[in-house]
Amino acid sequence: MKGWAAVLATGAAAALLAGCGGSSPAASVSGRNLEGFNATTVYDRDAPGVVTVISVFPGVAGGETLQGSGFVITGHGEIVTNAHVVSTPAGGVLHRASAVYVQFADGNEVPARIVGTDPNSDVALLKINPAGLPLRPLTLGSSASLAVGAPVAALGSPFGEAGSMSVGVISATNRAIQSLNGTNAQNTFSIPGAIQTDAAINHGNSGGPLVNAGGAVIGIDTQIATSTGGGEGVGFAVPVDTVKRSVAELQARGAVAYAYIGVSSVDLFPQLGRRLHLGVTHGAYLQSVAPGGPAARAGLRGGTTKFEFDAAQYMIGGDVITKVNGRPLTLGHDLTDAIALLNPGEVVTLEVWRGGVGHEVKLTLGTRPSSGGE
Repeated sequence: MKGWAAVLATGAAAALLAGCGGSSPAASVSGRNLEGFNATTVYDRDAPGVVTVISVFPGVAGGETLQGSGFVITGHGEIVTNAHVVSTPAGGVLHRASAVYVQFADGNEVPARIVGTDPNSDVALLKINPAGLPLRPLTLGSSASLAVGAPVAALGSPFGEAGSMSVGVISATNRAIQSLNGTNAQNTFSIPGAIQTDAAINHGNSGGPLVNAGGAVIGIDTQIATSTGGGEGVGFAVPVDTVKRSVAELQARGAVAYAYIGVSSVDLFPQLGRRLHLGVTHGAYLQSVAPGGPAARAGLRGGTTKFEFDAAQYMIGGDVITKVNGRPLTLGHDLTDAIALLNPGEVVTLEVWRGGVGHEVKLTLGTRPSSGGE
């Protein structure tokens, strides 16, 4: 059974790291070319801006020390990492680390302050005192037009081995991966638009950059899909356009607010739409509607009856959302993507189909709670 794993190192790996400050670049830096991608050039440019992040959680998660990666984004000491590197769940609540340290490639280790975390996109912003440190900010690129097969490199501290780099390609785009927000298995929020790569990502890579051939950051290494608990050539990164949105809000106010409609949906495909006589063949087929949420207040309905089709189970009888502000929904993550571009309090126009008839619904977006649907 495939599982998801955050790529974070714990305990012994963190202790190993503490004794490896200033280590030389790992042997995984091969200098080989992938379609004109010179890995050595990329490494020389970006590695000095990649850091190891060490977080201390006394009294939480067994009092362990967790270790991940991060990278410098400004010359005045701002560093980006994953939220799960500096916060950990306990009792259904995310607890921030009591202390965070940042270790540079040259062996310097300094304390860091958590400016803010965004559990919905698994992004955290740290701040250090830059005095006396030769900071090397990485360039933030774009994840809007990524191509499958394009060469990439993952930098960070896998298993506590600082200064490591692995190379590969983008193996898929527009994946949906689990966020830190949401505790109900049916209604856990996802991070849309994630980048899938075969560049080796392992425990300790969390928060490190995934960079393109020009050395620009296109994502943050975050998760692996695994059946054994180890890296198996399927790693995922939060897209940098999502990261940039999070960082801007964390810089401004230390938190990020997400719009919320309060539904759980599945992708409607032509065969299912025709079988159920829904009147449409694409869209977000509502499985449930959160009681008291924006969608419920607007009169939207979720499914009421279990139904099996092509070896999958659905709750049928619910509405189908086919457009958001005129934007057609054709893929499973389109509803999440459309709502992610909006802000709490905005009024949106939905095209909704019920009983084979389409109509428009005005809905005022709420603020995403700590658990729920899309």
